[in-house]
This record gives sequence, structure tokens and C-alpha cells, in this order.
Amino acid sequence: MMQPLKALNLYSGIGGNRKLWQNVKVTAIELNPVIAKIYQDFFPDDTVIVTDAHEYLLSHFKEYDFIWSSPPCPTHSRARYWGYGSGKIQAVYPDITLYQEIIFLQHFAKGLWVVENVQPYYIPLIPGKAIGRHLFWSNFNIPVIETEDADINQGNISEWQKLHGFDISNYKLNTRRDKVLRNCVFPDLGLHILNSALGVVPPMQEGLFAENEN
Repeated sequence: MMQPLKALNLYSGIGGNRKLWQNVKVTAIELNPVIAKIYQDFFPDDTVIVTDAHEYLLSHFKEYDFIWSSPPCPTHSRARYWGYGSGKIQAVYPDITLYQEIIFLQHFAKGLWVVENVQPYYIPLIPGKAIGRHLFWSNFNIPVIETEDADINQGNISEWQKLHGFDISNYKLNTRRDKVLRNCVFPDLGLHILNSALGVVPPMQEGLFAENEN
């Protein structure tokens, strides 16, 4: 029997990207203990560690066959930029944690890896693969697929729970419920990324990450 893939799920949230993965031994890293507890309830066989994902990656990247990282996206998002234009949101520096991790993984990781974020309001400093509202950087090819319309501005909580297949209505949260849900990657897309990494779809022949496709 094939050994389970050792996967590291950084900034895991409640685990939308991980939901449909099979034959994986997952370590999930989440800083918010309330969110980490929800993740553990949904995925009781995963190892869940409450700590800083950025620092954990630096210390443990050699231990995993597959790394998924979703660094915080708000400072890169077009929605926040549009909010500033309307006078409702303060201007902030983009969090360069995102690019630190991409550059680090490109040069030091020997296993499979992918970094996920939103499509930003600026031209990305490093080209990535656009799928839906996401931008991906990886050392394997990710074919573009059709995804659900994220509807980040108008989606209500019940609709988000239906789309992702998670019911968090009975949990007492220390952050906005709609934010927790819309931070999830759609499970079908999470499975597509893992399948791409494992060569279930045709692998890219050359290069460290996929070319940007719009």
C-alpha cells in the first residue's frame, strides 16, 4: 500500500483546501486557536498546531512532501483597494510575507509546493497562475479550471456554508463568521491543486512555476 503523502497546510483556516484530499498525512498550522479547534473537529486525524505559520515553514519545510501555504491576503486584495478609493478603508503597506515564502520555496524546497493568494490590485511582483479570484505559485503545472463565482462582496453566510460544505453556525467565533468562510479555498479547487502536484493532470516540463494565464 502506498504511504500517505506528508502534507503541510499553512495558514489552514478551517480547511477548505484540504477537505477532499485523500491518502494524506496532514499537519495544519493555524495561529487562531478558535479556528484551529474548528479545523480539528472537521479533520480529527490531522495534526493541528497553533503557531505562526511563517516561522514554522522556515524551521520545518524539509519534513514534508507537499507544502500548501496561504499567507494573509487582505493587504493585497482588490476589494481592500477599492474600499480605500471609496474612503472607507485606510491605506496600508502590502504584507511581503507572501513574496518571502514564494522566493524561499523556489530556492530551498525539494518537495512539491504551492502558495495561494488573491489576485492583487497591483501587477504581481512574481508572475503566478490565475484561477478564479486566486493566484497560485508552484513548482508544478496547474491547469486552469472553471471555479464557482466567489461573490466576496455579497455572499451570505448560509450560501458560503453551502458552497464549501462546512457548517460553522454552532461555533462561537472571535472573528467575523463570513470572513472565516470566504477565506476558504473551494474544496474542488484544493483537490485540483493536489492532483496537479501528484501528476494526475499533465505535469509542466520546465520552470519553477506555471506561467500566468488569464
